Amino acid sequence: MESFPIISLEKLNGEERGITMEKIKDACENWGFFECVNHGIPHELLDRVEKMTKEHYKKCMEERFKESIKNRGLDSVHTEVNDVDWESTFYLKHLPISNISDVPDLHDDYRALMKEFAGKIEKLSEELLDLLCENLGLEKGYLKKVFYGSKSPTFGTKVSNYPPCPKPDLIKGLRAHTDAGGIILLYQDDKVSGLQLLKDGEWVDVPPVKHSIVVNLGDQLEVITNGKYKSVEHRVISQTDGEGRMSIASFYNPGSDSVIFPAPELIGKESEKENKENYPKFVFEDYMKLYSAVKFQAKEPRFEAMKAMEKTVANNVGPLATA
Repeated sequence: MESFPIISLEKLNGEERGITMEKIKDACENWGFFECVNHGIPHELLDRVEKMTKEHYKKCMEERFKESIKNRGLDSVHTEVNDVDWESTFYLKHLPISNISDVPDLHDDYRALMKEFAGKIEKLSEELLDLLCENLGLEKGYLKKVFYGSKSPTFGTKVSNYPPCPKPDLIKGLRAHTDAGGIILLYQDDKVSGLQLLKDGEWVDVPPVKHSIVVNLGDQLEVITNGKYKSVEHRVISQTDGEGRMSIASFYNPGSDSVIFPAPELIGKESEKENKENYPKFVFEDYMKLYSAVKFQAKEPRFEAMKAMEKTVANNVGPLATA
C-alpha cells in the first residue's frame, strides 16, 4: 500500500505548486486524509498548546477520568465494549459564538492561548477550502460561501486525551466513525500514535509527525463534491503504556442553517454517474440531529434518510431554498 500523504504547503508558493496541488487532489480523492507540514502556524505556538493541554489534563481532568472509569467498571472488563470510548474530552466553541470564557477549570493563559490557536486553525481551514475549490474547478470561495449559511460557519475544537488503557484489545480510544461536518484539522501528539483510517479494507496508521496538522474530510464535503471526495471511517486505538495521547481536533463545519447539496458544476462530470446527482439536499442542522443519534453507524443510511426527508419536504412545501 502507498504511504500516507504528507504534504508541504510551503511548496504551493514556488515551482512545485502544480505537483503539490496534485498531491492534495490525490489525497482527497483516494484517502480522505492528508497531513500538512510547513503550514504557517508557528511551531512555538503549537508547542505551547501541547504543553498547556497536557498540564490541564493532569491538573483538572485525570482524576475525574479515573473515577469515571472506576464507577463504570471499565478497568475490569472481560468482553469487548462497543458503547463507550476511552477518552477524556472537553469542547470549545469559536463560531458563531465563542464559549471559551465560560468553560470551567481553564487557566486564563490557556484560554488566551486556545483563542489564538483557534484563529490560526480557522485561517488555515479557509485556505484549504479554497485549495479544494481550485482542484475541483469551483470558483474561489464557493465552499466558504456554502458553509457560511446566513450568518457564520460552525467552528469548534474538541480537546481529547487518551490515557493508558489496561484492556486496549477490548476498548477503543474512539470507536470507528466518519465525521459529520466539513473539514477537520487535527493537531495530534507526535510521540504517541493511535489514529487509524480505513483504506481498501485495512486499518492504516496516521503517522505522528511533529508540528504537523492532519486534515480529514467530513460528510458534508462528500455531499457537496457529489462523491468525488469521500469522508473516511477512522478510529483511535487505545494504548497501554506511557503518558497517553493528546489530540486537538478543530471542526470547520457549515452553519446550522446552511443548505447542503452537490455543487451543480460537479454533477455528472464523471461518465459512469450518468449526469445524476447522487446525494440529497438538506439543512445542516437536520443532518446533525440525525448524526448525533447514529454517529458510530455507517454513513450511507444517513444520506438515504436525508433523501427521504428531502422528498417529504418537496411534496409538502416545495423545494428547499438555496439562496
